[in-house]
Amino acid sequence: MKFSFTEIALLGALLGAAPAQAEQFKVLLFTKTAGWHHDAVNAGVSAVQELGKLHDFGVFWTADANRVMNDAELAKYQAVIFLLTTGDILDEAQQAAFERYIRKGGAFVGVHSASDTEYGWPWYTKMVGHMFKVHPAVQTAVLQVRERNFPGMERFAPRTLFTDEWYEFGPATSDKLTYLLTVDESSYRPETAKSRGMGAFHPVSWYQSYDGGRAFYTALGHMAASYRDPVFLHHLYGGIYWAATGRGFKAE
Repeated sequence: MKFSFTEIALLGALLGAAPAQAEQFKVLLFTKTAGWHHDAVNAGVSAVQELGKLHDFGVFWTADANRVMNDAELAKYQAVIFLLTTGDILDEAQQAAFERYIRKGGAFVGVHSASDTEYGWPWYTKMVGHMFKVHPAVQTAVLQVRERNFPGMERFAPRTLFTDEWYEFGPATSDKLTYLLTVDESSYRPETAKSRGMGAFHPVSWYQSYDGGRAFYTALGHMAASYRDPVFLHHLYGGIYWAATGRGFKAE
């Protein structure tokens, strides 16, 4: 069968107009601070953007709450990542919009100082699961896996060295938390001027179903260099993947 030049040109145009394969999902990467501003923010943003390229999901980054914390914008995303946020960053209308987003099946991912954010918003503190209290100096310590059967956990050794700013937390604000990682306080100096540490059980990462949606949190990620650590990045992606899709993972 022979095609005319016009037919070939039309076929080429149609093929060229074919839509690209859709991304797996889209996330909002939110980095607004109203308190301490971590030096690692830019490294964290770049790392999440690279994870998006590696795992084929869309990333929209902003620190402008006025732009995205409303019903129309939030509806575009399967998960919202609070990356190194601090302080009171949303007004009442924005808080209400975010609550509606979660109740409609949306998802939250909190990284490090997301637990040092919005202490006066009870709904948020319950979603985060524990709120930051104090921390000692950055130190190397032993991370312990509490649950391997969750996305992104399979690359951790049962006990492994990791260097971070080890947050001490207040009591759990939710009774639905499943813990993924803890830190062994005997492996570093947890004491501060205000505290002797959390003791035998010192949580680092956890997740829960929350108010119609999903919430994942990791306290790791203080240092810019951590965002070059493939094990940490896989852990972070696992939390994003679960939050955005609701899909679990069996390591064993």
